[in-house]
Amino acid sequence: MPRTRTLLGLAAASAAVIALAACSSGTSGSAGSTDAAGDEYGLVTAGTLTVATEGTYRPFSYHEDGSGDLVGYDVEIAEAVADELGLDIEFQETQWDAIFAGLDAGRFDVIANQVSINPEREKQYLFSQPYTVSPGVIVVKQGDSSISSFDDLAGKTTAQSLTSNWYELAQESGANVEAVEGWAQAVALLEQGRVDATINDKLTFLDYVNTNGASGLEVAAETDDPSLSALAFTKDKESLVAAVDAALAELQADGTIAKIGEKYFGEDVSE
Repeated sequence: MPRTRTLLGLAAASAAVIALAACSSGTSGSAGSTDAAGDEYGLVTAGTLTVATEGTYRPFSYHEDGSGDLVGYDVEIAEAVADELGLDIEFQETQWDAIFAGLDAGRFDVIANQVSINPEREKQYLFSQPYTVSPGVIVVKQGDSSISSFDDLAGKTTAQSLTSNWYELAQESGANVEAVEGWAQAVALLEQGRVDATINDKLTFLDYVNTNGASGLEVAAETDDPSLSALAFTKDKESLVAAVDAALAELQADGTIAKIGEKYFGEDVSE
């Protein structure tokens, strides 16, 4: 697990003595460490990866019931990356509306909060390789063989939030749309047989099943253009992005990312 950053006077003093000794002897550190010239990644705090996340976005970044600890899929991905790079980690919980402004202002090094990659964001920010891949899916009651593609939604009734992209997709597919407030209401209508289907992000469905167990629902079809989510950085963090990509590749190869996905979604959601 990544090392927890502490500010105890004795520990800080000991670290300072060790750092001075290493500097005077000309010894260089490992990847992610610092020297007298400063941090090679341009981190906000040398030796520490400062990560912005909401802390209220279950199951990606939230506080665990009981302990109150910050946990979640994105939290564990960030922790694993920091550990791979030999860095401490510090989370700064920030509201979504202010998270990119904080990144631009240099308050943190990276955002780990299911940031989807799109052309507008790519103009302003650098992204790591994606660590979450999620298509849109049609969810139906188990055993419903009448829907196996988006074309099959023509004339059927789907439950959708009117402000979501899934509403537009349902309309384009020829469905009659029953307006709902969100996923929970859509699922309730589907389970009651009052609608034929609902379209949503696959991660939302997997989280629902992982949390509630056997749901009596299943995925009938997926979109061909999945949403890709990654860690987001400012444009001047090329060396940090390269190091993070190498760390993510190693974590993918050794099964760490898959294991984190299985914990929160019941399956690997990284590819």
